[in-house]
Amino acid sequence: MSNSDDKKISVDHDKDTEKLEIPSRRADKKNFLLDKLNISFADLFEEISWRYVATIAGAVFLCVVGIVMALVFIDPSVAQINKPAPNEPVVENTVTEKHIQIKIREGISTAEIAERLAEKGVIKSSLKFRILARLRGYDDKLRPGSYTFTADMEDDEVFTKLLNGEKRLVKFTIPEGFGVKEIAERLVNLDLVDKEEFLKAAADFTPYDYMRKRENVFFAAEGFLFPETYAVESDVEIDEILKLMAGTLDDRLTPEMRKNAEKMGLSIYDLITLASLVEREVRFPEDRPIVAQVLLKRLKLNMPLQTDATLQYLMDTPKEEVSIEDTRIDSPYNTYQHIGLPPGPIANPGMAAITAVLHPSETEYLYFVADRRGHNHYSQTYEEHLELVNKYR
Repeated sequence: MSNSDDKKISVDHDKDTEKLEIPSRRADKKNFLLDKLNISFADLFEEISWRYVATIAGAVFLCVVGIVMALVFIDPSVAQINKPAPNEPVVENTVTEKHIQIKIREGISTAEIAERLAEKGVIKSSLKFRILARLRGYDDKLRPGSYTFTADMEDDEVFTKLLNGEKRLVKFTIPEGFGVKEIAERLVNLDLVDKEEFLKAAADFTPYDYMRKRENVFFAAEGFLFPETYAVESDVEIDEILKLMAGTLDDRLTPEMRKNAEKMGLSIYDLITLASLVEREVRFPEDRPIVAQVLLKRLKLNMPLQTDATLQYLMDTPKEEVSIEDTRIDSPYNTYQHIGLPPGPIANPGMAAITAVLHPSETEYLYFVADRRGHNHYSQTYEEHLELVNKYR
């Protein structure tokens, strides 16, 4: 029994020893695995980071390559990214093409240039033009100025013009009787000015003392932009155009004319205002001095001028005939409601109208009415005037 007990005890001892050793081995294994896992996580994180960066970089690269390839497919000239735009026309067109005038102003962005070129039909795609400009480094090299293009030009041709700059001589004619708004429209059509900028400048343009802006006047320059044919460079500034036209009138007003106006009790401002009424009321030359005389006589008698032209000046769209309701418009320009001259000229008169005011006819007429063809018919009394109105209207 002792041997058996010893054996049993020995076995139990071995088991106890074995039980004690097993947890120790498991702990070592766990620590070993954790160490291995920690290393793997670090390596894995580093590997994932590089993969992420590489993936993003690869995606960007592929996008750029895709865009360039797409553009090359559209226009093979993009492949020559480092080459300047060619100076020679791509194709000689034997058909006379319509010229498209576009003014590129200082400080305008490439995006705005591209949009305007596309809007006018010079280029087909504003996006393509912008990408080409960016790839070739043209963004800050496109020069302001006035340019002549044709429809559907090659982008390289357009770049050549914009990189080299272009000036041209532009002629324009302002007819007698044009107002500031009509002048603006004509200059806009020649791409010489921006309409809103021109009107804003004309509102306060007073280079001469007699042009001092009066109350209720829409445009200080109205009446003083002499009707004439002018030639200017395509990159002319708005202020230069206004000075040129106003300066022409000032030169045409001779010392003798100024003295004559003074003798008549008229300032230069009043002279031009009266001449503008004559200009807009008269269609035929022989009527100018007679209408001038009627207006001067009415002013002397303190009678309302009652000119339809002043009502038309207030309308966005002039009418063939004004109505009774129109004569009730509340405005200082309404010469049916207010005695005396309107606040300022209503148009830019020519020299013939100015001369007519300075040298009016000698008649006793106080009234006139125009027939359907524009010829005026005159009368001395209101009763005679009504008869003529019934007859010709």
